[in-house]
Amino acid sequence: MYSITGYQHQWQYPMQCYWCNNWNPHYFNWNNRNYGSLGNITSQDYGTRPFVVNIDQATKQNNNYRTAIWTGKYFQVTLMSINGGEDIGLEVHPTTDQFIRIEEGQGLVQMGDRRENLDFQVMAYEDYAIMIPAGKWHNIINTGSCPLKVYVIYAPPEHPFGTVHETKTVAHGTM
Repeated sequence: MYSITGYQHQWQYPMQCYWCNNWNPHYFNWNNRNYGSLGNITSQDYGTRPFVVNIDQATKQNNNYRTAIWTGKYFQVTLMSINGGEDIGLEVHPTTDQFIRIEEGQGLVQMGDRRENLDFQVMAYEDYAIMIPAGKWHNIINTGSCPLKVYVIYAPPEHPFGTVHETKTVAHGTM
């Protein structure tokens, strides 16, 4: 089927790979035994190495306000947990686009061109995705009583490699 020798071998034995140059990809699922603050995912930043994760599981297990799990050259993935009645905090990123996906909970999404004019307001729920263009003021308010669990993709990266903020107070004190 493929003319490159060895390539057919990977199709016959998909779990057997030949890594070169000490390339160490990471994969975590329910059966791994790397337990940390994210349950079975060790709480650390795995960028810029290849990384595969059950993002739903990791997001729901995260109890920190913000945890960077992968920081690359062009984008970053963070997990966030926002307590009931609290918010992410009104902010703007002049040169960074954001993608936010709600894995658990619900919230009011607010956006606008100016801090004092958040003219875009929409409720978002579990499995909803939110796209925030660079330069747009935004906030998400948890309107439920349980923590709002989201993951965020920043492009380019917004936070330093390895960022972990246990609370919103810590995050805004170090930003």
